[in-house]
Amino acid sequence: MINIKSEVKNNRLSGILLHPTSLPSKYGIGDLGKSAYNFIDFLAKTKQKIWQVLPLGHTGFGDSPYQSFSSFAGQPLIISPDKLIEMRLLRKEECYTDHKFSQHKIDYSFVIKYKFSILKKAYNNFLKTNDNKLYNKWLSFCGKEKSWLEDYALFMACKDYFNGSIWNEWDDDISTPTKETKLKWINKLSYDIDFYKFIQFIFYEQWFNLKAYANEHEIYIIGDLPIFTSYDSSDVWANKELFSLDSHGCPTEIAGVPPDYFSATGQLWGNPLYNWNNHKKTSYKWWVSRLAHILKLVDFVRIDHFRGFESYWAIPYGSKTAISGKWKKGPNKELLNAFINELGTKLPIIAEDLGIITNKVKKLRDEYNLPGIKVLQFAFEDLKDNDFLPHNYNTNSVCYSGTHDNDTTLSWYKKTDEINRDKVRRYMNTDAKDITWDFIRTCFGSVSKIAVIPLQDILSLDNDARMNTPGTSMGNWQWRYTDDMLTNNISKKLLAITELYGRG
Repeated sequence: MINIKSEVKNNRLSGILLHPTSLPSKYGIGDLGKSAYNFIDFLAKTKQKIWQVLPLGHTGFGDSPYQSFSSFAGQPLIISPDKLIEMRLLRKEECYTDHKFSQHKIDYSFVIKYKFSILKKAYNNFLKTNDNKLYNKWLSFCGKEKSWLEDYALFMACKDYFNGSIWNEWDDDISTPTKETKLKWINKLSYDIDFYKFIQFIFYEQWFNLKAYANEHEIYIIGDLPIFTSYDSSDVWANKELFSLDSHGCPTEIAGVPPDYFSATGQLWGNPLYNWNNHKKTSYKWWVSRLAHILKLVDFVRIDHFRGFESYWAIPYGSKTAISGKWKKGPNKELLNAFINELGTKLPIIAEDLGIITNKVKKLRDEYNLPGIKVLQFAFEDLKDNDFLPHNYNTNSVCYSGTHDNDTTLSWYKKTDEINRDKVRRYMNTDAKDITWDFIRTCFGSVSKIAVIPLQDILSLDNDARMNTPGTSMGNWQWRYTDDMLTNNISKKLLAITELYGRG
């Protein structure tokens, strides 16, 4: 069963799924400033104990949290300019833009340029600072995080130098560097390298301060660890031997899933697959360090596509769809045992066990007593009795009304056919006039140890607030809410249902 922190007195918890990019902010994207602290206050006021976030990495292709430039680096776009002003690394006027930001959608093409211009100003001010304490903290951070930070910073500086191109298009002496050629590029790009080290230092300062505030209010953070990494990442560039690549550095096979609920042709994710034999030779050192690292940032971690540890869908590189793939064996118990050897027997892991789940996957999950995931929307897609109906749950599970990959519950209910709607109404004994709260009530009333609701459902929002549509690469990860949406009425409603079902 999930290793609930000893400070948490209640074993029935509830909370909200909200990525920090969705927070209110005057800078075009949610950040780790005042609104993040206000959100924690809202959670505390309504007796929620969980804040679940998506992966916190530096996003790359499609702005997806599941495609990042590093498995270890934080997202620069959620650094708070206001906090930089408090640190005297920025002046208010240095943040000025006449661009009119949308309050509800993120314009990544503008935000990326804008936020990095601010961060570059803060860095230049940092270089001129007389604050020795801050400078020494930065040096200490660079030393502690050296194992990943140096490769990440050099990788990002090279990406800038080569106009954003993928690493296999760089000059040979840096796309596949030796120690000597690496040193040449480090000397050549020293200013930019230190800039990326600086923004990671700032991200971690702001994140750890926010996490401390959350924990002080008995709010615990569930993070998200994507099982696969992006090809265009410092992870692959610096550790080619750990991935299934050919002699030219191109993937031989890529990740995805066969046809499922979301797509008739499967999903072609495009991530390079792991060379598990080489990972085994190192006692899974890279993976262990990856999990240990994220557990410094969060209290629990949801491992995305957990079933890939048992077996994964391998698709030949160059395929147009995922149909041509085949199942291959994963590291199975060897990797989980490596985690236990490093982190202890009670792994604070949630197994994302959605999709095609076999008895072997269930056995692996249950042998390590890891909670699985129950998505309430999936319970009503047909008239069969299935594992997603609450009367089939066990306590060692996490119940969601929907996830970041689902439509909002209100939109789902409108779009599904009348047979499914009828099943919902009969199962929940409702007239469906307030359908999202019927789902919330059912989720909170389940036996699942943890219940998590996307904020979009708390706010009863329609399809415009959907976070992601699997199988699409455009128009995702953009939704934001505004401060006025968290009304007193919603707070009272959420508090009442939390207390009614013994959560919080």
